[in-house]
Amino acid sequence: MIDGVAIDNSSDKSRTSPSGGRPSGAGTRRARRVRMTGKERREQLLDIGRALFAEKGFEGTSVEEIAAKAGVSKPVVYEHFGGKEGLYAVVVDREMRQLLDMVTGALTAGHPRELLEQAAFALLDYIERYTDGFRILVRDSPVAQSTGTFASLISDIATQVEDILGLEFKARGFDPKLAPLYAQALVGMVALTGQWWLDVRRPKKAEVAAHLVNLAWHGLDGLEPKPRLIGHRRS
Repeated sequence: MIDGVAIDNSSDKSRTSPSGGRPSGAGTRRARRVRMTGKERREQLLDIGRALFAEKGFEGTSVEEIAAKAGVSKPVVYEHFGGKEGLYAVVVDREMRQLLDMVTGALTAGHPRELLEQAAFALLDYIERYTDGFRILVRDSPVAQSTGTFASLISDIATQVEDILGLEFKARGFDPKLAPLYAQALVGMVALTGQWWLDVRRPKKAEVAAHLVNLAWHGLDGLEPKPRLIGHRRS
């Protein structure tokens, strides 16, 4: 100290740190920003967008918020996706593929009842592992026309089940042309139950699957070849 004024010797390159090494200067006080590759930045924006869309929905999420959480400017989001709609479309497409792959990949059993169990477990597994993704899928989307909808996804899954039911119907003497109707009914039942279970998470997953299969299987087991209405209404 000279005349009461502290002298800053930080520029003295010969001075060592307490540990014996050279001082790192500002690098020890501020973390150096790591520059992401284009692919890494894209994945980061998708992860952030996915979480926000699940929490707030499409309308409640803004490009500003996505950019702020990523630590970038808005033009970076536009550069990668063209806007919020483009980012949302990619998120939805990924989730739809994930769920469809999980369901179709699970259908490996030979017995129809076990196939029902596998389909039910696949959907419940997806809800459990990819909760944010499922929340996004079941929301109404303003860009659904370009990305598909949850209803269209369920229809795709029902198509997989339809082939199985068609063979089973033919073996039991039922009209196989009705297999698409029953496939939609069965898959729709599981999907709607899954939406309910998403929030309550009770009973446990295996128990939910068992009850779904119980209703579906015993309903199919007692299926009438030509069902009739018992009420007065006929049309």
